[in-house]
Amino acid sequence: MELTGVEIRVLGCLIEKEATTPDYYPLSTNALVTACNQSTNRDPVVSYDERTVDAAIFDLRANKGLTRTITGGRTNKHRHVLAEAWGLGSGELAVLAVLMLRGPQTAGELRSRTERMHAFSDLAGVEEALRTLAVRAEPIVRELERRPGQKETRWEHLLGSDEVPGEGATADPPRGGARAEAPPTATGHEADLRDLHEQVGRLRADVDRLYALLGEQPT
Repeated sequence: MELTGVEIRVLGCLIEKEATTPDYYPLSTNALVTACNQSTNRDPVVSYDERTVDAAIFDLRANKGLTRTITGGRTNKHRHVLAEAWGLGSGELAVLAVLMLRGPQTAGELRSRTERMHAFSDLAGVEEALRTLAVRAEPIVRELERRPGQKETRWEHLLGSDEVPGEGATADPPRGGARAEAPPTATGHEADLRDLHEQVGRLRADVDRLYALLGEQPT
């Protein structure tokens, strides 16, 4: 099944928010737009408007059977149905969500970044979830070749390639099978900068945890 970049971001956000802020799930369109456009735990950062997200939700619901919309209240609410549609467990959903929201990751990064969604007891649990997703009749993830200078292999999702977004969206780099692998790990000053970005990412994750404890949505 081929998904657009907006659909991938929408599904990733629905998986994430179901696990991290269950009291606010399913999500209204406005809350889903906010989740898509978060500046934390997102790569790339995008700027979708309601029309863009609504169009993605409609296609995911009507044509791909991956979301449901709950009507009857003050506003429509949206939820994903990937567990039922694709037979995924919570660990597999958590791994997939991080790949959808943040791009290629190592197993170690996935264990750290799925902590709020699913508590893997060890790295082997993450690797098992990845293998389960990779050996399906239609694989959902794949392992990238280790490039020179890289200590660990990274994994990426295979849900589709990003299209050129229209009005109300920023451009995303290619994802899925059409994505070119990242260059080798840098050394020297570039490596220091990469480590700094990782530290900032961990701090942002801590801020998200505080928001969750306070029962608020990050802005």
